[in-house]
Order: sequence, then structure tokens, then C-alpha cells
Amino acid sequence: MIKLTNEDKLNIEKVAQTLKKHYGDHEDPWGLTIDKAQRSLELIYPFYKYYFQTRVFGVENVADKQYMVVSNHSGQIAIDGLLIGTAFAMEVDHPRILRAMVERFFTNLPFINKWASECGAVLGDRENCQNLLERGESLLVFPEGVRGVAKSTPDYYNVQEFTRGFYRMALKSNIEIIPVAVIGAEETFPYVYQAKWLAKKLGLPALPISANYLPLPSPVDIYIGKPVRVADDLSTLDTDHDIDPYIDEIEVTIQSMIDEGLKNRREMPLVNLIKGRKS
Repeated sequence: MIKLTNEDKLNIEKVAQTLKKHYGDHEDPWGLTIDKAQRSLELIYPFYKYYFQTRVFGVENVADKQYMVVSNHSGQIAIDGLLIGTAFAMEVDHPRILRAMVERFFTNLPFINKWASECGAVLGDRENCQNLLERGESLLVFPEGVRGVAKSTPDYYNVQEFTRGFYRMALKSNIEIIPVAVIGAEETFPYVYQAKWLAKKLGLPALPISANYLPLPSPVDIYIGKPVRVADDLSTLDTDHDIDPYIDEIEVTIQSMIDEGLKNRREMPLVNLIKGRKS
């Protein structure tokens, strides 16, 4: 079992105290509980730091303000969301809980749905998004949706077409978008095949089957881009045709960040061990 160091425990406690001051004693309508989020962070952080050896670049781009964080989606199972959330709690100068927007099927998963809600995840429908933004919350959005995590191996690190909803919500709230690129999560659960028949039987939108039950220790890099302002000359009344070029710009930005990040991608420890024995 990977354990926290005393320094890790101290840092998590400092973050938790900062978050408690921010949220106060108000009850969260969606189930977020800071004490339970802290306990989850204590479980996740050892894997974040020591198992996935997560590195974060661009923390200087995150100011003490509200954002909509938009990222590529990868890894068959959404480990990337946990890692991004941990990064924005532990690495940035102004810790915050990113309210991750999850698919409807996720809210029907026993046990996991309650735990995710206690950590800040919320069903990603328009009403919830709007209410969260009005409360000053920062959101974590994966506009690729299920297509992002269900990619086959040839499509690894190729951004799938973004949906439009996130940009319309950002436009309505006049909130800046922070593009994020995650490198390394694709390899945590190598893709074998898509079990469409089983997914349909279980009521899931997709069920990519991996060769392993536990995530491989693929080193993960998270790149945080510079904030992007929504277009001043657009409104929520504009057509998809008018909005699409701005969505494409975000998509291209994240793809460029991925392409650049792949140049510095680290290999898994097992790969390095095999290379060492051969040399």
C-alpha cells in the first residue's frame, strides 16, 4: 500500500483548511462534503504522486478566480478526472475543488455515485452547470464525452469532436476557459476491444475492455494552458454555425498541447527496467 509522508499529510491538511474557509458551513445541494473530500484526497494523493508520478505544468496560469477547465478525456476509466482534480487542489497557488461534470450513467453506479458527489462531482446537465457557475464554482468539463475514454488504440491522443454545450454555458456566464491536456492516462488501461453487447445490456454508453483490471503505473503529465476568454461578439442566441469556430479553436489548442506534451512523454517503469536489462 502506498502511504502518505508526514509532509504530504501536512499539505493536504493545509488545503483542506483553505477549502473549509471557502465553503464555510453551507450545505452543498449536490452532496459535496469537505471532510469526506479530504479523506478521499488522502487516498488518491499517494497514487497521484508516487504511482502515476504526476507532473503538472502551467500552474502559474491559474489565478484566484472562477474558471471552466476543459480537458481531453482518456484512459478507458476516467482516472484523468481524479488526477486533474487533485492537481487543482494540491498544486496551484489557490486551491479549489473542481466540480467535475459527469455523464448520466455515472450517477446510477452504486456506491461510486455517492462517493463522487461527496468529492464534488455533479451530473453535467445545463441546470446544474448554470447553478454551479452562479455560485462561483469552477467546473471540470470533458467535451469529448464517452468517446474520449472509449477510444481504440490508433486514436490515442487524437481529440474527438467537442460537443457545444460547455462553450454556451461559458458564454452565458462570461467565464474564462482553461484548456488542459493530459498525457499518460491513455496507457493506464490499454484498449483491447469494445464490448458493445455488454454495454447495451448494462445500460452503459460504452464498455471498452482492457487487458488489466488495475491501472498500469503510466507516468502522467498535466499541462495547464493560458485562460481563454469567450468571444465578446457572441451571445447564447447565436447559432451553432456562429459558435463552432470558437469551439474548434479550443479543440485545436488542446490537441496542440497534447502533441507538444507527447514529445516529453515518460515511459512506464517496467519499460525502463526492460531496456536496462537489454543494455
